[in-house]
Amino acid sequence: MAGNFFSGMFGKKKRESEDAPAEDSAPAAEMKDIETEPSGDLAGEAIPEADISTSAPAPASDPVPVSAAADAAPPPEKKKGWLSRLRDGLSKSSDKLTEGVTAIFTKRKLDDDTIDELTDLLITADLGVPAATRITTALAKDKFDKDITDEDVRSALALEVAATLAPHEKPLQIDSARKPHILLMVGVNGAGKTTTIGKLAKKFADDGKSVMLAAGDTFRAAAIEQLQVWGDRTGAPVVARKVGADAAGLAFDAVKEAQEKGVDILMIDTAGRLQNRKELMDELAKIVRVIKKLDETAPHDVILTLDATVGQNALSQAKVFTEIAGVTGLVMTKLDGTARGGVLVALADQFKLPIHFIGVGEGVEDLQSFNADAFSKALAGLAA
Repeated sequence: MAGNFFSGMFGKKKRESEDAPAEDSAPAAEMKDIETEPSGDLAGEAIPEADISTSAPAPASDPVPVSAAADAAPPPEKKKGWLSRLRDGLSKSSDKLTEGVTAIFTKRKLDDDTIDELTDLLITADLGVPAATRITTALAKDKFDKDITDEDVRSALALEVAATLAPHEKPLQIDSARKPHILLMVGVNGAGKTTTIGKLAKKFADDGKSVMLAAGDTFRAAAIEQLQVWGDRTGAPVVARKVGADAAGLAFDAVKEAQEKGVDILMIDTAGRLQNRKELMDELAKIVRVIKKLDETAPHDVILTLDATVGQNALSQAKVFTEIAGVTGLVMTKLDGTARGGVLVALADQFKLPIHFIGVGEGVEDLQSFNADAFSKALAGLAA
């Protein structure tokens, strides 16, 4: 797999601003401000739409012999495996880094100047200063003042990234002794949080778990409807209230109902909110307090969904959500839409949080448990 990881990240990009929270918008705007709709991959097809075609039927043509039709039909496209999808998804990140490394080390030795250039490249690729320093230090130890190839650099990168991420490769563990095991899903608007809930509901149901969903984003009618669609598709009941209802009260009711019904897993959606809005973060803290009134050990997991396209902004999001809600694990989405996939390394360095899942597409199968070795090789553009 040679999906290159290092192409020209030399110009510094402006940080991408976070999406404005839906709470600030007028009701009409709230309907538009919705996370990506659930993929049709869940059921193998999109939600069916009414047939509104009014065109006249096409005139009949001469019948085509069955054998000829079979010969003309293209063979069905083979479904790519997860590793192939991961490499494809991280291609933007790997291409950027590879081109940059190639530009630095074409007919050059590893000296102070090239080390500085490489360090800058890795930092602008969002890996962070600590990881960039470790990578260049490891290279300089054996290769200083020697000819070095881009393959040498990518191999060192993959080794260091894997070493950084491996301690945080932790599957999400559901405690069967808890009825329910409560997952509180948090994150800024647009990160893919509600879609992630739907995909996880499908995975849990496939594992034989009973699942209940709570539509805690009471600010947007569209968010409530979106979660109800996922509930219908996965067979999970959804606790919902009218738009504008108290989110903490809804969470309380959902926990109580899940306890009474002996549900295995309760996933509580929350409104997308920017981490710099104190009053909204205070409401999130209230939801946590209310849940604890019914189960002092809950929420048992607080999962922060992060959008890889925001780059370094993910660090500030992780900091504030951890302080307010006690984040216990991460899901990183949209790695296929960005050249900033290296930010996962910076997050691991700074917060030491478990990384449960990563997403490289909209289909249910595109959200998979995190594997540090596969991720590091895909990021570095190396064969698995």
